[in-house]
Amino acid sequence: MHYIGAHVSAAGGPYNAVENAIAIGANAFALFTKNQKQWSAPALTEEQIELFKTKMAEGNFSAKQVLPHDSYLINLGNPELEKWEKSVLAFTDELLRVAQLGLDRLNFHPGAHLNQIEPVECMKLIAKGIDTALEKVEGVYAVIETTAGQGSALGKTFEEIAQIIEFSKYQERIGVCIDTCHIFAAGYDIRTEKTFTNVTQQFQSVIGFDKLMGVHLNDAKSGYDSKVDRHSPLGEGNLGLEPFRLLMQDERFKNIPLILETNDPSRWADEINLLRSFAL
Repeated sequence: MHYIGAHVSAAGGPYNAVENAIAIGANAFALFTKNQKQWSAPALTEEQIELFKTKMAEGNFSAKQVLPHDSYLINLGNPELEKWEKSVLAFTDELLRVAQLGLDRLNFHPGAHLNQIEPVECMKLIAKGIDTALEKVEGVYAVIETTAGQGSALGKTFEEIAQIIEFSKYQERIGVCIDTCHIFAAGYDIRTEKTFTNVTQQFQSVIGFDKLMGVHLNDAKSGYDSKVDRHSPLGEGNLGLEPFRLLMQDERFKNIPLILETNDPSRWADEINLLRSFAL
């Protein structure tokens, strides 16, 4: 089955994300479990946790249909020890919140070296941060998102992500999320059937589809290989609709959350229906 949804608001409490997903006809969703622009947040209450689980059950959602996202402030590759430790502590808290809600994966941007250390040393720091957090929280996968490669951000190539995973002691607990806009901006052309097939073959060869635990479905306002992250509604960017049609007809993208982060929420219901039509 295809699990298609969007990154919906959880303002007022995580349970609202479930209701907001249902309102757009989604059978998948992403959410922030806390304010993504703040380091700390009050702990989830038992009432919030139980209400979220109740809404999940009422909406027939399982954990594999939900892709929580961590805070944008976290940088597990930060070369400054104090800031790295702060990021690891925050990442651990995010994993804990996901576990408390009965979910099983946390999507995150791997990190950036800030032009202060070599990329390979940054990858080792990221892996160490992942391991430190996973040691403290059971039952949740750390899901590395592909990046556009802006600035010194790592994760712009499948090889960089594979290297981070290889450095980890808990490789079996790490997954990957492909962002269609990000990989296009990073230099992976998926606009035609031929190039889409080539890119998916590269992914299988370097990382493997057994690691794929989510996809962000975004057209790209930014140009090919631009290293710029700018999302666009489906069919209105430089990707066009063809890669989304191809993706929806590829069996390897079933049974994982396929999440819209397109920049016009008023279109999400229509975009979900469009994607479902491609799957048919």
